[in-house]
Amino acid sequence: MNTAKLIGAAFVVAAALTLAGCAGETTPSGSPSSSAPSESPATPVIAPVTMDAGDLQGATVDLVVGQVLNIDTGDLAVDSYTGEVADTAVAVFVQGREDGSAVFNPGIEARSAGTTEVTMTNAQGGIQPLQFTVEVTAR
Repeated sequence: MNTAKLIGAAFVVAAALTLAGCAGETTPSGSPSSSAPSESPATPVIAPVTMDAGDLQGATVDLVVGQVLNIDTGDLAVDSYTGEVADTAVAVFVQGREDGSAVFNPGIEARSAGTTEVTMTNAQGGIQPLQFTVEVTAR
């Protein structure tokens, strides 16, 4: 056999083995397996609720346990608000902050089923405290 045919044959075998490796392994039943997880996460991700700070006055915000109220502060600094939650077993205030190039709005994190009152004040002064209700239900 000449050298060109031997190199060509080696190339074909190598390509076939490479493609076979890409096809994935099979389980004992013969079905393909995958390295990607096939099960859903134990705890589903819950999308946050986003509201403008100006829309919260007197509002009732419905959340489920594990969900977050993301508060858009508009033109005001995200760290200018502080919050007080009447029942911290139901929900907690999360301070807004800037971390390098990332900006995190203030928010409320729902912890357990129940209802609580929230008061947010702004350090920049001259702004009326925001008072609203958070109702948290179980998933």
